[in-house]
Amino acid sequence: MYSHGRHPSSQLLRIHQNHFLIDCGEGTQFQLQRFKCKPFKINCIFISHLHGDHYFGLIGLLTTYQLLRRESALTIVGPPKLEEIIRLQLSVANSVLTYPVEFIVTQDEEVQVVYENDEVEVTSFPLQHRIECTGFLFREKLSGRRLNPEAIKDLSLSAENYKDLKGGNDIVDMDGRPHTNESLTLPGYVPRSYAYCTDTLFLPSIIPIVKGVDLLYHETTFIHEALERAIVTFHSTTIQAATIAAEAGVKKLLIGHFSSKYQDLQLLLNECQSVFEETSLSLEGHIFQIKRE
Repeated sequence: MYSHGRHPSSQLLRIHQNHFLIDCGEGTQFQLQRFKCKPFKINCIFISHLHGDHYFGLIGLLTTYQLLRRESALTIVGPPKLEEIIRLQLSVANSVLTYPVEFIVTQDEEVQVVYENDEVEVTSFPLQHRIECTGFLFREKLSGRRLNPEAIKDLSLSAENYKDLKGGNDIVDMDGRPHTNESLTLPGYVPRSYAYCTDTLFLPSIIPIVKGVDLLYHETTFIHEALERAIVTFHSTTIQAATIAAEAGVKKLLIGHFSSKYQDLQLLLNECQSVFEETSLSLEGHIFQIKRE
């Protein structure tokens, strides 16, 4: 058990049918079981940096997948040395994975797109820590128009009609009557966004990168009274994280990566809320939902 029952960093992010694991500290696979998550649905893992509390659980998860005969492909996004480390661990154990793994390398000098599919785009961006470290920005792609249930309920529509409507096209229904797309559909949802900023010094340069996101996770290792300690260890304080959130105009701030010196987290929350009211603690097992608009 870790200090005050808190475990190393790991988050599970779901966007539609995409299940993304962000960092994988020791014990992550057991926490996934504890909170009834389904690890086989994870199709991409993002590792921010190579300090143990952010990736020591990865090799355990990968070999568990092997033992359970996973077959579906897995993408791992992380620092340059990550693939070398994983390959070495597998080699010395004479282990051969039962599923394909693709490694995508991040770099800590500029913003880069590291993962993309039809529903989401993920970019990495530089943070400033004692070793190479990146944050991750997840942006949902613009959805197509949505069917209007009231407008279509009495119409005779084919499967092709539904496909055309979702694609933004006008149609002729099965009774031969023409319809404009706008008469039968509603505007698509506003794309949602989530930014993950783990171990880093106070870094105003990330403000334009995370500007306006729906949810920002930012480390708050220390209260602001420990500013000097934060600087020495390349971490951030409560007030610094809240300042980033306020100046970036994000909708909500989620704080975490708390120093083990703090058993009661209310002081950290209060300090953040004094600058940015819409702040919550990232507590284990809690679910934070970004609602569609």
